[in-house]
Amino acid sequence: MTNTKAISDEALNQLFLDARSQNGYRDVPVSDDILERLYNVLRTGPTSMNCLPGRFIFVRTTDQKNKMAECAAPPNQDKIRNAPVVVVIGMDMDFVETLPRLFPHADMRGFYSGNDKLVEETAFRNSSLQGAYLIMAARALGLDCGPMSGFNPQAMDALFWSGTNVQTNFICSLGYGDPSKVFPRLPRHEFDDVCKLV
Repeated sequence: MTNTKAISDEALNQLFLDARSQNGYRDVPVSDDILERLYNVLRTGPTSMNCLPGRFIFVRTTDQKNKMAECAAPPNQDKIRNAPVVVVIGMDMDFVETLPRLFPHADMRGFYSGNDKLVEETAFRNSSLQGAYLIMAARALGLDCGPMSGFNPQAMDALFWSGTNVQTNFICSLGYGDPSKVFPRLPRHEFDDVCKLV
């Protein structure tokens, strides 16, 4: 099914034009049901050969957020501790093993065999896409987001992905934003500065 109808200006505002990266949240819990729905929406976004290398840990407890904050740069520590939920977006370097189920049209494992660089590039690119889908899906469901880098990846991996071949890509806070903690919107490039029509 293809939907060729443009979404409303109200929806565009919620997803992009009025949406802001959050630095703080209201004291409103995020339910397990909405987190499961969030994943069920984001998983439908396209990835190369449906490889779906993204892995997601929804960190909610105070203890785990405190441990997570210790892995982060000082400017991000309070953002992590005070958010209702912080998602660790990981990239599974063993995604190739699931291709027979996810992409049954052909056995593409040989395409990646012996090419670690291609595996890494594919995992990084497509888990980044899935992280972006997470942000858009969260906004569509009425949540606010605060994507972050600024952490020690080895420490984050040891905390959340020990014993796996998953690596942390980035993290993202989730909740219902506090407008008083949002910074003024920063400049953006104009179309002619960064785009060409050829």
